[in-house]
Amino acid sequence: MFKKIARFLFKVLLWFVALSVISVVIFRFVPVPFTPLMITRAFEMKENGREMTSSHDWVPIEEISKNMQRAVIASEDDLFLEHNGFNFDAMYKAYKSNSKGKKLKGGSTISQQTAKNVFLWQGRSYLRKGLEAYFTMLIELLWSKERIMEVYLNSIEMGDGVYGVQAAAKHWYHKDAKDLTKYEAAGIAAILPNPRKFRATRSSAYTERRKGRIVKLMRYVKLDYEK
Repeated sequence: MFKKIARFLFKVLLWFVALSVISVVIFRFVPVPFTPLMITRAFEMKENGREMTSSHDWVPIEEISKNMQRAVIASEDDLFLEHNGFNFDAMYKAYKSNSKGKKLKGGSTISQQTAKNVFLWQGRSYLRKGLEAYFTMLIELLWSKERIMEVYLNSIEMGDGVYGVQAAAKHWYHKDAKDLTKYEAAGIAAILPNPRKFRATRSSAYTERRKGRIVKLMRYVKLDYEK
């Protein structure tokens, strides 16, 4: 009986690895049509008696302003072009801060956020964090940094029912993603910690201060995806 269970679990593991690798390879070339978070938010809207709406327009990275790419690196992951998916120093600092009972902070990189948004559900369980690390390693191995950035900017939540930079640019500034200015890109990047609470336009004083800091940091970000 033990051997049968072990054999069954081994087969399940093999199928999981095979399917996960295949899915990562597919999304290396194919636009991500939707994410688990989009589905979750849609059901939340229905439960709250709201119309289920979702704005999501995929655009290639060539049609995304360099300002937007610099803004998310400056605000979310300044070592994005240098690390292999994980910023252990940031993770340790987040752990120390949270263990002291301070406001919860995250140490997730853009790669980790992309892996979570595209392949996993939301949550803080050890299982999900372990799978997040696994998928992060896969996309770092099988995707280029440019592809990770492209998927990230096309998939993350950037407002209530707004997903991806093209939909965000239309929602907040009534323009295409390729036309975002430095300050507009910083405005979108500034709300990413909680895009359903903060606003990119007519922002609070806190968000305006974040915008200013991001704009200053953007001048030091060089987009060299070949590194």
